[in-house]
Amino acid sequence: MPFIPHTEDEVQEMLAAIGAASIDELFDEIPDSLKLSQLDAIPTALSEMEITHLMAKRAQQDGEPTCFIGAGAYDHHIPAAVWQLTTRGEFYTAYTPYQAEASQGTLQLLYEFQSMMVALTGMDVSNASLYDGASALAEAVLMSVRANRKSKSKRVLMPRTVHPAYRRVVRNIVKNQQIELVELPFDPQTGVTDPACLAQYAGEDFAALVIPQPNFFGVMEDVDALTDWAHENGTLAIGVVNPIALALLKPPGLWGEAGADICCGEGQPLGAPLASGGPYFGFLCCKQAQVRQMPGRIIGRTLDLDGKVGYTLTLQAREQHIRRSKATSNICTNQGLMVTAATIHMALLGTEGLERAAAASYQNTQKLVDALTAVPGVEVLFDQPAFHERVLRLPAPAKGVLRSLAAHNVLGGFDLSGDYPELGDAILVCATEKRTDEEIETYAQKLERVIQLQGGVTCGLVPKE
Repeated sequence: MPFIPHTEDEVQEMLAAIGAASIDELFDEIPDSLKLSQLDAIPTALSEMEITHLMAKRAQQDGEPTCFIGAGAYDHHIPAAVWQLTTRGEFYTAYTPYQAEASQGTLQLLYEFQSMMVALTGMDVSNASLYDGASALAEAVLMSVRANRKSKSKRVLMPRTVHPAYRRVVRNIVKNQQIELVELPFDPQTGVTDPACLAQYAGEDFAALVIPQPNFFGVMEDVDALTDWAHENGTLAIGVVNPIALALLKPPGLWGEAGADICCGEGQPLGAPLASGGPYFGFLCCKQAQVRQMPGRIIGRTLDLDGKVGYTLTLQAREQHIRRSKATSNICTNQGLMVTAATIHMALLGTEGLERAAAASYQNTQKLVDALTAVPGVEVLFDQPAFHERVLRLPAPAKGVLRSLAAHNVLGGFDLSGDYPELGDAILVCATEKRTDEEIETYAQKLERVIQLQGGVTCGLVPKE
């Protein structure tokens, strides 16, 4: 936005209007001991040319690494048109659409987003939207406790195969509402939640069972068996899903005999670039039976008195967010700009485009695993069906290997040792449709060299001639 300073005459005119002699007089209640005479740590102002040069140099320090990290944030191709349209003034600065008569464009876009998410997830209703995938899961947990009238326990079954950051966020949000998260282990051979481990909880009172698909390790869970177990035990099923994967996988609305009751996830793969951790957005969908417990905006389509199509906020009044304990949510943030990008992204790709992106990601991950496990000492864990992420165990310290790869412009994966120490020196690797055969081969070559330098020989590796 342009900076248009007030002239000195305008400043004096405003001060005279309020009866103040100076701007300092407006702040005379601030003690002198708290005032700074000068800002020594602030550098001298730079010209436009100088600041452009400085920022270009800082950007170059980041380099242009090839990304093989997934773990909840994915380097997918985004058509140029997505952000060219998203950053138009009509979308970029659009205000919250409380006044339907002045917000039909924004409301229609949100309605289209909801329609696409319902089609993708197989659910009945979608909101638009939530802060991010982690807080969306927290909202789904809170929603399940309110919606499950059969349960009085405020207990939720949470598998360890759910993203560890999601689990931490959920715990922080729900703990003060006395909601207990009961952790479920994963099978060390398959990397999934074994439905058999639920037998010990049969007949107990739980509000919900969380079911990731694919799970944090990239592996496919037995969603049908888990969903049916939940319903047989009077428990709601919450799906945590990757929207790109849903272009190929069975949607949550069709899991088991009756489908999941609620599903949520991170929308970043749908048109949001990797940008130092955000901004992203969360989505939340549910069956019609739970719609009145759904937080966030819900946009409805109707006809006005003249028979013209109109869009408006439905069920969720503006005031619901300030009703404290009576509100469905106290998180008021809506990532409307990210939802705009996601809607345009899905509209441009369509069903076929999303399927192609998902299929290419799956195929590239297979190539990646084949190339990396050809390096002596590298082995794949959880040899089960997976989407576009796999867990690999290294014959050298994972932290050091990843640091060395990063120094050579390869972001080699996510170190699992902090969250899953029982896996040893394991990393989570990912390949999307953007990764090329040349990039995969380069990664494999650099990985082999780094392992040799960082202890591979002591693990029985023999360097190539």
